[in-house]
Amino acid sequence: MIYIVFVEPESPGNIGFLARTMKNFGFSNLVLINPGKIENETYYYAMHAKDVINECETYNSLEEFACEEGIDFMVGTTGVAGGSYNIQRIAVTPEQLADSININGKLALIFGREGNGLYNREIALCDLIVSIPTHESYPIMNVSHAASIIFYELFKKEKKYPVEDLAEASLKEKESLISTMDEIINKLDYPNHKSKNASIVFRRLLGRSFISAREAHTLKGTLRRIRDRIL
Repeated sequence: MIYIVFVEPESPGNIGFLARTMKNFGFSNLVLINPGKIENETYYYAMHAKDVINECETYNSLEEFACEEGIDFMVGTTGVAGGSYNIQRIAVTPEQLADSININGKLALIFGREGNGLYNREIALCDLIVSIPTHESYPIMNVSHAASIIFYELFKKEKKYPVEDLAEASLKEKESLISTMDEIINKLDYPNHKSKNASIVFRRLLGRSFISAREAHTLKGTLRRIRDRIL
């Protein structure tokens, strides 16, 4: 189970935006730490995620939340990674986070205040820190924008999207396409060197492109029809 924790949110609208982003990627457990009043603005920006707001839990502090809920693993977020000078803030990217965590128990993904982020004492409570690489001209992201990037990586890793539409064609499927194209080329009475070049070009084009399994299946059917109709 994943809890999305927003520490001392300063803007009612950002609570709504975060709830909306959560629902975009299938998250529903929102926790607010010492929040202000939930206002109409919150529900307005939440759009179709009003249920996330209605069912959210509130606590006075991060420590109280972690103790009461029995959190197994806490992931903090920061816009200012520490590098070598601040060991507490050495961070992984969202992609590395998705690759490294194993969600078996209760995991909390913690977002800090809009103005000051998480304090060092709160960072110290976390088992892992995640930070999003951004341009130096404006490195700090809005909380909902940062959340959407992290949520996407977790969502992608869990494969909750329709993988049959997005799965890349296998090597076997690609080789079958190349074999069918070679049969077509051989029927065209090209000189041997031109046939070889045409085959190489098709193989290289296929190697450089992303082609889904469904696209490979459709293309193979088309190539077979072309092959069978060539005299």
